[in-house]
Amino acid sequence: MKIGFVVNDVATELPTYTTTRLALAASQAGHEVSLMGLGDFAYEPDGSMSARARQASGKRYRSLERYLEDVQKPEVVKQLDIGEFDVVMLRNDPAEDANEKPWAATAAIAFGQLFAEAGVLVVNDPSSLANALSKAYFQHFPKTVRPRTLISRDEALISSFIEELGGKAVLKPLQGSGGSGVFLVDRKESPNLSQIIEAIARDGYVVAQEYLKEAEEGDIRMFVMNGVPLQVDGAYAAFRRRNTTGDMRSNMKVGGKAEAVDVTPEMLHMVDLIRPKLVADGMFLVGLDIVGDKLMEVNVFTPGGLGSCQALYDVDFAPAVIADLERKRRIAQHYGSELDNLRLATL
Repeated sequence: MKIGFVVNDVATELPTYTTTRLALAASQAGHEVSLMGLGDFAYEPDGSMSARARQASGKRYRSLERYLEDVQKPEVVKQLDIGEFDVVMLRNDPAEDANEKPWAATAAIAFGQLFAEAGVLVVNDPSSLANALSKAYFQHFPKTVRPRTLISRDEALISSFIEELGGKAVLKPLQGSGGSGVFLVDRKESPNLSQIIEAIARDGYVVAQEYLKEAEEGDIRMFVMNGVPLQVDGAYAAFRRRNTTGDMRSNMKVGGKAEAVDVTPEMLHMVDLIRPKLVADGMFLVGLDIVGDKLMEVNVFTPGGLGSCQALYDVDFAPAVIADLERKRRIAQHYGSELDNLRLATL
């Protein structure tokens, strides 16, 4: 199987990234693996599409560091026709390029749609990812699993909503990820509410969200594949992210530490409730962020943390993801165009 991974920039990838683990797992399974950056695509005058693809030398790797080093400094950079690929995983983070390279935020989606039209299996489904660029996508999931939320740019409306919540709320931008621009406001302790709203609203809409007391214990990242919690050898790919620095954000990028967690029946019930939407939207692999009995976010672009899961439970979850892509490829070979990308992505 020829599999490609689309990232923001191959040169800035790190060995610890989940994408690197997935790529190495695919390589160890005997597949031809390529990494491509957002600036590596070309739509030719004859209607064909190609990409500059970086590959390791083909030898067996045991180290993530050595594997990525060879990918980032390949002997030859190939210009591959997109039609040669069997599967392409879109693993870029749109928020990472939002300020300096705004064109990059939608590049993977635009080219991903063209790849799918060419018969390549693209996950997660690029058409649905286009809708998920905004946090407003989250509002389409069942109300029972979401914290109370207001999306607005009106300071008076936001202020009134915070009062309804008892004076305490989380404010964040509608666009973005990784904990950037997230504020915990408290009427008793935050006299600068106007300035915070103004700062966030400068770049778009403001998301005001109910503050959950359980957030003091961090949040839980759970991987879901094909609408089902990712599980290998009885272990779930899930962990608690706790920030011990006093920062309310638990994202690993801002100091969160990973801890083992027991997956509860309540968490599994939550997945049951959101599964229909994930499957209908072709969301093959996502990361759920859970606080208490509420779903805080659905990361559909670059859910990370498989390395933390492996370290905590001594289970490598990456091969299971690749094996499922192999299964989908076999289905596609039997059914051809009978199954479109949206259906095959979570089948």
